[in-house]
Amino acid sequence: MPKADMIEAFQKQLNDSADLKRRLAAECSDVMANIAVALIDAFRNKHSVWFCGNGGSFTDAHHIVGELVGRYGYDRPALPAFVLGAGVATLTAIANDYGYDQVFSREVKGSVRAGDVVVGLTTSGNSKNVCEALAAAGEIGALTVAMVGEKKGKVDEIADIVLHVPSSLTPRIQECHIAVGHVVCDLVEKAIFPK
Repeated sequence: MPKADMIEAFQKQLNDSADLKRRLAAECSDVMANIAVALIDAFRNKHSVWFCGNGGSFTDAHHIVGELVGRYGYDRPALPAFVLGAGVATLTAIANDYGYDQVFSREVKGSVRAGDVVVGLTTSGNSKNVCEALAAAGEIGALTVAMVGEKKGKVDEIADIVLHVPSSLTPRIQECHIAVGHVVCDLVEKAIFPK
């Protein structure tokens, strides 16, 4: 591929990503603020926040949890945030014994408590294991949040708060999920540990 075509691809895709984030800010700020409030309230009340997702969304869950447990903008105490399925032995044992659809929900049933928040990342809104995790969390009394793409899915019937990124392209949706996660981390940090 000629270098000029590569340059054009970078310009187009990065501009598309920037345009989508502007649209997300214009159309979804209320929902995004509700997500931040949910996490702030949970942490203030000594509850935990749990994240789950598959593939790229799984790594995004790890990224966001790392910002909450470590730090986002400045040094402060750690926050109780966790990734469901992070223990490979547990994940493979549950998948083997109960099926892959249960890899997150089984852990929810053993670890999540009423008042916690469970956040599911699924670009389709239909990932069975994410939906099962959110359903199990809701039964326990946890608040459930889903971050998805533009299409309505099974998760809309389950989660308390659903953020629909206005795109059907998985890479663009995931870029928005991590951008939203960063802003949420910033707001949580400033609310819980003001300078």
